[in-house]
Amino acid sequence: MKTLYLDCSMGAAGDMLCASLLELLPDPDAAIRDLNAIGIPHVVFKKTVSVKCGIAGTHLSVCVDGEEEHAHIHDHPHHSHSDLASIETILAGLHVSDGVRSDALHVYRLIAEAESQVHGCPVADIHFHEVGTLDAIADVTAFCVLTERIKPDRIIASPVHVGSGTVRCAHGVLPVPAPATAYLLKEVPIYGGEIKGELCTPTGAALLRHFVTQFGSMPAMRVSAIGYGMGTKDFDTANCVRAMLGEAETRDTETIFELSANVDDMTAEQIGFASERLFEAGAVEVYTVPIGMKKSRPGTLIRAIARRDEKDSVLSAFFRHTTTLGVREVETKRYILSRTVDAKETALGAVRVKRSEGYGAVRTKVEYEDLARIAKERNITLSEAAALVNKEIERHG
Repeated sequence: MKTLYLDCSMGAAGDMLCASLLELLPDPDAAIRDLNAIGIPHVVFKKTVSVKCGIAGTHLSVCVDGEEEHAHIHDHPHHSHSDLASIETILAGLHVSDGVRSDALHVYRLIAEAESQVHGCPVADIHFHEVGTLDAIADVTAFCVLTERIKPDRIIASPVHVGSGTVRCAHGVLPVPAPATAYLLKEVPIYGGEIKGELCTPTGAALLRHFVTQFGSMPAMRVSAIGYGMGTKDFDTANCVRAMLGEAETRDTETIFELSANVDDMTAEQIGFASERLFEAGAVEVYTVPIGMKKSRPGTLIRAIARRDEKDSVLSAFFRHTTTLGVREVETKRYILSRTVDAKETALGAVRVKRSEGYGAVRTKVEYEDLARIAKERNITLSEAAALVNKEIERHG
């Protein structure tokens, strides 16, 4: 299976993600010419060699009327705040495939939903700030175009380093990760650290949320190409996204750890709260089983399934949020189906369809968030929304 793995140990910004994919292609210069032909108003893509900590990679810049966009984010005349309708109008006029246009639109809808949740107002009233500027439109569209050209069967990413401290945005000084970024990365394994600054941007978070089907360690794969997408800032660690393209086995296994503890002095509410914290710490699964303990006391077995990279943080959550004095560990393997996500444009709007296959099984499922959006918009039940979406998919193939 053709697999693209994204190493986000120094975060993820739109330009870095795009540059890493650019380096995977046999002719990056031709890809730049194609990007400049898609017709984003006033925009020209440029690539330059960038060296970080002795590693040579590519920096992709977006120039608006000859000036690099990031350097003039507060005073450039093309930085009017955009709503979703104006973004859709720009995307509709681009010389790209329907698939690219659908992917780009869905990424912006994810951002709009995040902004809506953060600001407490309807999606229709959202006006983009940093992510509404032309460079962000360029980054989103370019990533969609490059992904279509590479054609991976699946995209996997590492846990995402978000940085720490604060960042200055259009609304003022905000904690890292910025609220919209934090919302977009819900249920994605993330971590901070000592590096001060914003390592993962809203654009980068939205691209990962849309395209990545699995977050975790790099699978066993035969790597055929490696790309380094460089950021603009310098740190002690190379500031880049590393992309690795190769072939991985369709039948996937991964090493996981079963972490278990028995408790008999926690309430149901405390156990529920602890389970939520275990998920936040990076657990793949958390479940409980009623058990009998010593002196005939009823108790609860709490078990969390974690990958190697998240094991320590899950262990810490166990000891912090439960009353246990010890946690048992069993290292084992998990067989998993390969997963891909296709974005489909329907009369009900863009929907994502998850496809899982392997070991003779094939399953498809519409993304819950898309079903929930349709159900809310039409004031119908979730099952009724699923029936409508499935009928649309069958009609258009």
